[in-house]
Amino acid sequence: MEENKSNQKNHEEGKNSQKKEEQVVTLKQDEYLGLLEEVKKGKEAQDKMLRNQADLENTRKRLDREKQEFVKFANEGLILDLLNVLDDLERTVDLAETSKKEDLSAFLKGIEMILAHLYEMLKNHGVKPVDAEGKIFDPNFHEALMQVENKDLPEHTIIEVLQKGYLIHGRILRTAKVKVSKKNP
Repeated sequence: MEENKSNQKNHEEGKNSQKKEEQVVTLKQDEYLGLLEEVKKGKEAQDKMLRNQADLENTRKRLDREKQEFVKFANEGLILDLLNVLDDLERTVDLAETSKKEDLSAFLKGIEMILAHLYEMLKNHGVKPVDAEGKIFDPNFHEALMQVENKDLPEHTIIEVLQKGYLIHGRILRTAKVKVSKKNP
């Protein structure tokens, strides 16, 4: 019973404290209107912020789509150039098949023209070979596959290029695979 009375008393005190917390404030009309104007400005600012966030999200999504499209078609120019080389190769193979090995020099000339065309295309796309033979070995540009004793050359001189290396716009695309000299111990 005493517990019930205690709970009822606490409940009544809670109601009284709520009533005490609610207070009426008297303001002049211009102060009240000023507060209303500030509330209006706050709501407008919040609406503007929400619109800007939505615009930012839409812009991000649009940029992502554009980036995906760019990546998807970034190599289109290179592929078109390669298709020209492919056409040249197909014409050369057709010529070789129809000539029945009678004119090997014409076939060889066709292959040389295709190589020249391919080298020019790579150059136009910023690709150039790594200068290697006769140079001092540089692990940034060369990969040593073999070492050969040679008394006539300084140590670590590239004797032979086993596979060409290439740079694209000055950055290594593929290292040159090389044979390097070494001194006899």
